[in-house]
Amino acid sequence: MVRKGSLVPFGGGSYEIRIKGRLSDSLLMAFEGLTATVEPVETVLHGPVPDQSSLHGLLDRIQSLGLELVEIRRLPVSGEGLPLESEPPP
Repeated sequence: MVRKGSLVPFGGGSYEIRIKGRLSDSLLMAFEGLTATVEPVETVLHGPVPDQSSLHGLLDRIQSLGLELVEIRRLPVSGEGLPLESEPPP
C-alpha cells in the first residue's frame, strides 16, 4: 500500500543503496541485515527495509557516519512478491 504522494510504501521493500568509496568491515557492521558488494569506487548495500521509518533510520545512519550517499532505489518486485535481481553494470 502506497500513500498518495509518498514514494516509499508503508510495507517496505527491498532496496539497493550505493555509497561512495569502499567501506571497511567495521563500517559494514553498522548495516546489519544488508548484503554488501564492494565495487571499485563504491559500496552497494542490498536488502530488505521493513518500512518507511526504517528507511529514514538507515539514511540517518549513513549521514551520521559521514558517508556519501550516491543512489538509493527500491528494487522491483516479481509476481511472487520476491524482489527481482538487478542486473550488474556492464
